[in-house]
Amino acid sequence: MTSSAPIRAGIIGFGLAGRVFHAPFLATNPAFTITAIATSDLERAASASAAHPEADIMTTDALLQGAGDLDLVVLASPPHVHREQAIAALEAGAAVVIDKPFVPTVADAEAIIAAADRAQRPLTVFQNRRWDGDFRTVSQLVASGALGTVHRFESTFERFGAPKRDQWQGQITPAQGGGILFDLGSHLIDQALTLFGPATLEAAELRTVREGLGSEDDAFVSLLHHSGVRSHLTMSRVAAQSGPRFRVLGDESGYSVYGLDGQEPDLKVGRWPGSDGYGETPKAAWGLLGVDNGEQPLVPVPTEAGAYPDFYAQVAASIRDGAPVPVDVRHALETVRIIEQAHARASL
Repeated sequence: MTSSAPIRAGIIGFGLAGRVFHAPFLATNPAFTITAIATSDLERAASASAAHPEADIMTTDALLQGAGDLDLVVLASPPHVHREQAIAALEAGAAVVIDKPFVPTVADAEAIIAAADRAQRPLTVFQNRRWDGDFRTVSQLVASGALGTVHRFESTFERFGAPKRDQWQGQITPAQGGGILFDLGSHLIDQALTLFGPATLEAAELRTVREGLGSEDDAFVSLLHHSGVRSHLTMSRVAAQSGPRFRVLGDESGYSVYGLDGQEPDLKVGRWPGSDGYGETPKAAWGLLGVDNGEQPLVPVPTEAGAYPDFYAQVAASIRDGAPVPVDVRHALETVRIIEQAHARASL
């Protein structure tokens, strides 16, 4: 396509993912125009039409049948339908962004990658938390050597709230991509692999604390990276109190930070990219660097700005200019492989 033409985007699904994590970035990036939104929910259809009057609201089947008239299809749908939808969009000639969880199985991932290779179209996975401000700060500290040689990486993503029994996240099984390990674990494993490279699964603990769910709501995974770093990854929907979001330990110093990146809550209340203060972390929430031995105070480290819009800026460059996609889909496949292994190990 020509570099001046807007990228015609279609979004499948207008729940939390489509409404909050995809549409705002497409709508605020002048490289894109939202041409179509697919949802079967009448209330969501009305919301989509009000928020994006330029878009045609339709069924998923209609969007996929017309995908040849789109440049990009975004899958904000449940993971067990990603394989079928992604292959259909790719075969129609569209680039594809798949929200995490990527897919339920390695076999599904390999089938989609093969379809992208045949179609020669960009394919990527929305691992947006690579662009969290706190993770960007950890990445900078590790790369700069401020911690010395890192030996342990601890990452915790915990929430506490009512079980999602009325949503697909609480209804589908792990075989369909359900459960906390696929949901939040997709982020934590991806971040660990991004920071420290390939890893072997050392341990997995999966548990369903609240009854009536189709999959686990509490999990722990231990990875041993080929680089020698060990990652301890904890995720939960039943944590009344949470540990540090990150604790990174090196042989010279350590870094810890609490709380979650603020971009998600901003987006939920309509503070889109470009709003005053978007992506910024207040000083009171900055993480601390140093050695906790009582000899000198730990030093606050300014948190890097959160930058979810950068994902779609890179998607635009990949479609228009052939630049690399923001998330290599084969990297995302390795995250699925570890999750698949963790479920297998935990069921033994």
